[in-house]
Amino acid sequence: MAEVNPIAALLEGLHAAQAWEKTHTLARGEDLVRPGQTDQRIYWVESGLVHAYLPQEDQLQTIRLGYTGNLIGALDAHFLNQPTAYGIQALRKTQLRSLSKTSWEQFLHSDPQWMPHWLRVMELLVVQQMDRERDLLADNPEARYQRVLARSPQLFQQVPHKYIASYLRMAPETLSRIKKASQEKG
Repeated sequence: MAEVNPIAALLEGLHAAQAWEKTHTLARGEDLVRPGQTDQRIYWVESGLVHAYLPQEDQLQTIRLGYTGNLIGALDAHFLNQPTAYGIQALRKTQLRSLSKTSWEQFLHSDPQWMPHWLRVMELLVVQQMDRERDLLADNPEARYQRVLARSPQLFQQVPHKYIASYLRMAPETLSRIKKASQEKG
C-alpha cells in the first residue's frame, strides 16, 4: 500500500472544512512576511513560487523554496511566538491562502486523523533540512549542484537563476559555469 501524501491529505481536509481564512495575491518581488514580523499563519501556495530568505548584508540568502501545492510559513514565529528572522517573498505572481495559528490548531484537533499527517510533514521537513545541510557541507560548488539537481530537478526548471545560485551558496557566474560544464558532459 502506497504511503499517503501527508500534505495532500491535510489540504484535502482544509478544503473540505473550508478552513482557509484569507487569500493573498503577491506580485513578483512582493514580501508575504518580512524579517521581524511575528507572523504565525500557515500558507498554502495555490499557484506561483516563493522563497524564504535570510537577509545578509546587501543581499537576500535563499534558504527554502515554496512551489505550487506547498505549505509554507515563518516557522520560528509560528512555533515560538517571536519575531521571525526570515522573510518570504514572491519570485513570480503568487496566489496563497492562509489561516491563523489558532484556526490551524483547531483544525488539527478537530479530527484524530489530522495530527499524524502534520507530524509526518514535520518529520519530512526535518529530513529535508538535514539533506540541505549536507548539500551545503559539500566540498565544492559542483558537488552541491549535482546533489540538488538529483534531488530537486524542478528547481532548475522553475526558479530564476540568481535564486538557485543563492540557494546553492555560490555566485551566479559559478552556477552558470557549472551548468554549462554539466551540459557539455551530458
